[in-house]
Amino acid sequence: MAKIHAKKSYGQHFLKDEHIAERVAEGLLQAGKTGRVLEVGPGMGMLTKYLLSHAEYETYAVEADRDMVDFLGKNYPDFAPARVVFKDFLDFDPKTVFGDQEFSLIGNFPYNISTQILFKLLVWRDQIPEMVGMFQKEVADRIVSKPGSRVYGITSVLAQAFYDTEYLFTVEPGAFSPPPKVLSAVIRLTRKDGFVLGCDEDLFRKMVKTAFNQRRKMLRNTLKPFFPSDLLMEDPYFQKRPEQLGWAEYEQLAQKVSGTVDIPELPDTAE
Repeated sequence: MAKIHAKKSYGQHFLKDEHIAERVAEGLLQAGKTGRVLEVGPGMGMLTKYLLSHAEYETYAVEADRDMVDFLGKNYPDFAPARVVFKDFLDFDPKTVFGDQEFSLIGNFPYNISTQILFKLLVWRDQIPEMVGMFQKEVADRIVSKPGSRVYGITSVLAQAFYDTEYLFTVEPGAFSPPPKVLSAVIRLTRKDGFVLGCDEDLFRKMVKTAFNQRRKMLRNTLKPFFPSDLLMEDPYFQKRPEQLGWAEYEQLAQKVSGTVDIPELPDTAE
C-alpha cells in the first residue's frame, strides 16, 4: 500500500506516540457505562486500537478522508467499514448510529474544526455524558479556564454551564506526524447530570456571545440591547467586564431580562 501522508485540507496530524494514545483512551471514565464510544477522525487508528481493546463497549468512528477509511479497513477489518462512518463529522447525525442512546465522544480532533466539534457536543449533550479530546493547547486552556483568566471566553462559559471541565495533560509536537507548530492538550468534559439551565438557552447563548464580542467594554455598554435602561445601573454585574462573570452569573442576568425584551438577532459565530 502507498505511504499515507497527512493532508492539510483535513487538518491531519497523526498521533504516533503509543503512550499518549493509551493515556487519551484511558481518559474515558464512563464508556463502560454508556456501552458506546464515538471517535472523531481516527486517521490511521493509533488511538482506535486502544479503544478496541476494551470489550466492555463498542467503538464507532466518523472519518472524512476516504484514504483513512480504506486504511482502517485493511488494518482493522473487524472494525472498518462496519463501524466507521465515511462522513465529515460536522455533517454527521449521531441518531443514524446510536438512535437515542448515550455514547462517549473522543478523538484527536482536527484543530481546524475543534471548536465546532465542541459546539456539536453541546447540542447533543443529552446523548453525551462525557468527552475526552485532544485540542490545540490554546483552545483547551480556553475551554477549562475560570473567570478572570485572560483566555476565558465564550467557549469557557458555554461548556462550563453544562459540563465539568478538566485539563488532563499537555502533549508535545513530537508526538505527532507531521508535528504541529503548537502545543496540544487533552481535556475531559463530564456532563452535569440532572442540570437544567434556569433561563432561555437561546437568550443565554446570545448574551454571552454579545458580551465577549466586545470583551474590553463593561457589560453596561455591551448588553444594552437586552435590558431596559432603568435596569442597567441596578446590578453590580454591569460594572464588570465579560471575563469577570461565571456561567451562573450570566444565567442570572438572562433570568432577569427574560420576557422584558425581544432577543436580538446575532450571527452564530464562535470566538
